[in-house]
Amino acid sequence: MEPDEGTTAPTVADAAPPPSEAREATGFDPEFLGVAAMMPRMGDAQAAASVQLAYEHFTVMLDTVRRFAGVTAVNIDGARLVKVPRDDRWVFDERIPPELQAGPEIYADNDLDRGHLVRRNDPVWGEPAVAARANTDTFMFTNAAPQASGFNQSRELWLGLEDHVLEHARVHELKLSVFTGPVLTDDDPPYRGIRIPLKFWKIAAWNTGEGLATTGFVVDQSPLVDVDELPRALGAPPPLGPFRTFQVRIRDIAELTGLTMPELIDAEHLPRSVTGWRPLQSTADILV
Repeated sequence: MEPDEGTTAPTVADAAPPPSEAREATGFDPEFLGVAAMMPRMGDAQAAASVQLAYEHFTVMLDTVRRFAGVTAVNIDGARLVKVPRDDRWVFDERIPPELQAGPEIYADNDLDRGHLVRRNDPVWGEPAVAARANTDTFMFTNAAPQASGFNQSRELWLGLEDHVLEHARVHELKLSVFTGPVLTDDDPPYRGIRIPLKFWKIAAWNTGEGLATTGFVVDQSPLVDVDELPRALGAPPPLGPFRTFQVRIRDIAELTGLTMPELIDAEHLPRSVTGWRPLQSTADILV
């Protein structure tokens, strides 16, 4: 992706984190499910401008041109989830220069939320101290992407989908690996030195006992993003219409994002008879 006009993309060498032993964190484990579930890989150009960051139970691939994550991956242990009080203190990851992270100036005095890519509750499991670190780690700006408040907080859109995935893991005491990211395009609207992604994707992976299974989703916030309106105090979000959340084939997500994920494509759990994007009116419409 090209940087916004008038900005200079810093080099990844400038952003390289210190050695891994300088920060003890488990990061995402592709073998967590008992079968391999590999994190989607970036294309050469995006990977060359990205830095991999390990946190407690999750990993972020920070796109230093777009200044937020291009791909995230988290392990969820539904049998060991812990409730940790929410702390909304967002901070820069000190391993990365702050100018490579979309920080508080992006979100000031507008209708944008700091949207968690790795959801706060997902990596919060295990021993209390570990769960607390995971909770804190999710409040790094490297794990945020600008989301319209009506999108980020809507139980019919992003929040509702994330609640459904986590509750499924909790109730059934399942292990899940979840991959999330923005759809990054050159047409994304420019705003305060960044470009705001209009779509986001999510893939859930689990072990059926016979092998890996996956299913994928795309959520569209484009009806809510008008960069000319963002600085103003907005009222209720515009009508979304019934279909802004879609269950889609993993192959479609790969084509939409340019990411490489053959293992996740091969483990597609959506019936072959289903074609196109399935609009979801509620989580009851999800096929698994």
